[in-house]
Amino acid sequence: MPSQLSSFMCIPRAISVQPSTDPNSSKSGRAGRIDHLTKIPRSVNMEKLQSGYLFPEIFMREAEYAQRNPQARLIRLGIGDTTEPIPNIITSAMAKQALALSTKQGYRGYGAEQGNRELKRAIAETLYHGMQVKENEVFVSDGAQCDISRVQILLDASLSVAVQDPTFPAYIDSSVIVGRAGKLQAETGMYKKIVYMKCEPENDFFPDLTTTPKTDVIFFCSPNNPTGSAASWQQLKQLVEFAKANGSMIIYDSAYSAYISDESPRSIFEIPGAKEVAIEISSFSKFAGFTGVRLGWTVVPEELLYANGYPIIRDYNRIVCTCFNGASNIVQAGGLACLSPEGFQALKTSIGYYMENAKVLVDTFESLGLKVHGGKNSPYAWVHFPGCSSWDVFNHILERAAIVTIPGVGFGPGGEEYIRVSAFGHRESVLEASRRLRKFL
Repeated sequence: MPSQLSSFMCIPRAISVQPSTDPNSSKSGRAGRIDHLTKIPRSVNMEKLQSGYLFPEIFMREAEYAQRNPQARLIRLGIGDTTEPIPNIITSAMAKQALALSTKQGYRGYGAEQGNRELKRAIAETLYHGMQVKENEVFVSDGAQCDISRVQILLDASLSVAVQDPTFPAYIDSSVIVGRAGKLQAETGMYKKIVYMKCEPENDFFPDLTTTPKTDVIFFCSPNNPTGSAASWQQLKQLVEFAKANGSMIIYDSAYSAYISDESPRSIFEIPGAKEVAIEISSFSKFAGFTGVRLGWTVVPEELLYANGYPIIRDYNRIVCTCFNGASNIVQAGGLACLSPEGFQALKTSIGYYMENAKVLVDTFESLGLKVHGGKNSPYAWVHFPGCSSWDVFNHILERAAIVTIPGVGFGPGGEEYIRVSAFGHRESVLEASRRLRKFL
């Protein structure tokens, strides 16, 4: 155990949100003055949310540190935001589409809410080759996180939910907002009606399905964010069989599938029978550098049916048509270029760059005697600090090394004692972070 960390008081730190400093928070702009109240009560579901969503909390602490230390050069290895430029073949396609809008021949208005047919076909044929995914089962969107919420709207609020622990917080928070989570249990940090499937090194970060209670919906992410672990074919087969036996639906997040370097499946639909029990959500954000461009997709198979036999794809189509006007046609042109042979090859170079960063980070933490997971099938290192509060480790690394990470407990109770470190950074920043970590830890 590094000497600076051995004296930590290992008491989990609660996430807090500072009061708003927005001058428009009241009519007059004077803090604390209330000029008018509506008669509308606050949603009971919003009241059940924990006090702050994880990533804005990180930004707040980062900003507070920067204000106190204006000369410090912060290295941001926290939020999973890509940093490498998008290949020219892709940006050129978007620029061409944008310029065409200034001509009578090239102008386009609304497109299909489900997405450009050519892009839908390219997704089905390129990313789901051999899996019998049809063009009409692909719904192009403005990103995976938006689609997570659309799926939540699709499903009845009475349905029960299971999530991996630790896992991406949007699955839990969106479940709370739609009224599916119950009350937060302060002593455990868990919501009463959500089943937390423990995923830890001892079980290869895959839940023990023999002891997992039956739920209607299972959120599952592979490669997992934050642990970086990719489920094997045999593990996903168990998950599909578990869902079939219990009449459950899997919401499968494959946003990091392009980073898989071994034989792990890149899609749930590689598993026979998965189209009868699963929806898959994915994104161009991480593999194409579209975090700020915004483009994703969801696959809803025709074989996926409600208990009464009604096709779920029809309801999802209605949700999309009601809540969404379709992704930008400029961005979709970029997505199509991503899936061209030249574009796809260019993106592999960026992916390789981030994975080299991940190796640097993994090697650094391991050289300090710490156990590190991930960094092989995802661009995240999941680092264990036994006996320590993850918020304390986060604060220690920020204060001593001016490096922003993510406290593991922000991904669920199972993330306590861990931090997540992102490899989405410029190489010089990652190398400098390595030097600082070796010096200060």
